[in-house]
Amino acid sequence: MPSRESSHRLAGSPIRSRISSLMLAMFATMASLYVAGRLWQDAENRVYMIKEIDKRTDKGQTAISVDDTLKIIACREQEKKLSALEMELAAAKKGGFVSKYSTGNDATAKKKKLLAVIGIATQFGRRRNRNAIRKAWMSAGAALKKLENEKGIVPRFVIGRSANRGDSLDRDIDVESRQTNDFIILDDHVEVPEEISKKTKLFFAHAAETWEAEFYVKVNDDVYVKIDGLAAILSANLDKPRIYIGCMKSGEVFSEPGNKWYEPDWWKFGDGKSYFRHASGEIFAISQELAQFVSINRSILRTFAHDDISAGSWFIGLDVKHIDEAKLCCSSWSSGAVCAAG
Repeated sequence: MPSRESSHRLAGSPIRSRISSLMLAMFATMASLYVAGRLWQDAENRVYMIKEIDKRTDKGQTAISVDDTLKIIACREQEKKLSALEMELAAAKKGGFVSKYSTGNDATAKKKKLLAVIGIATQFGRRRNRNAIRKAWMSAGAALKKLENEKGIVPRFVIGRSANRGDSLDRDIDVESRQTNDFIILDDHVEVPEEISKKTKLFFAHAAETWEAEFYVKVNDDVYVKIDGLAAILSANLDKPRIYIGCMKSGEVFSEPGNKWYEPDWWKFGDGKSYFRHASGEIFAISQELAQFVSINRSILRTFAHDDISAGSWFIGLDVKHIDEAKLCCSSWSSGAVCAAG
């Protein structure tokens, strides 16, 4: 007759057997799901690779390399990550997130490229000149905005800061700027006559970084400009890269300190004491590539006593198209000219 202990063992055996069977069934199910998932993912990759192979076959390529295979798989993974990020971004936007970067698909989309940004070099105490320019050709207020929107031209007065930062000269310019909204104030530049070349360089750098335009133009604040005539000259040269347009000239380098046109670095121009060809400083224009070149290299570009000489020196070693435009010779008003010096 079996003992009580052996009876308990016999009774527990079916229970342990049922638990073991259940666990095995669970493991088998999990393993099946894992294998099925991997097979599905591999199938997706194979379908995508087959499509790529078909594309290459159509192009005359009969095989796909290992490197290309890895690239295709990597692209698929990046696509999945990108889709996940897009979903997260969409959810964030629903929650009130607003990006500071425009996607170009809304009302703040990128504006049309401007034709020209015109920097009018001015100084302290010359508000009368500025007002005359506003009335004569630059416009003001709503008309200034219309000039930008309809003709793609943005004119701005360019000035630095007083040597005594924050004095009445600076305050007067700040007040005028708030009233007219037509200034570029170069906060890092001290407004003194002997630094005009540096000022011109900083204008081109600032303008190229602030506005995207075909051309950037420098004008003195005693020059009258026919905007339509200037626009026509610039538009006629849109298809040419690296353009430097102006009333081209050269001339004597003056080494006498008392001379109005004295050049402290006169000896650098050789024994002949003659300047290289350059555009007159009253008005000249450079294309976007050249303005960007000035912006990038501003810290190492040499300046001379006169801004027109300095600008000419920046481009003399580059593959630049010099255009001698007689209509930009402002010193003597003539038929067809688009500018006149005051």
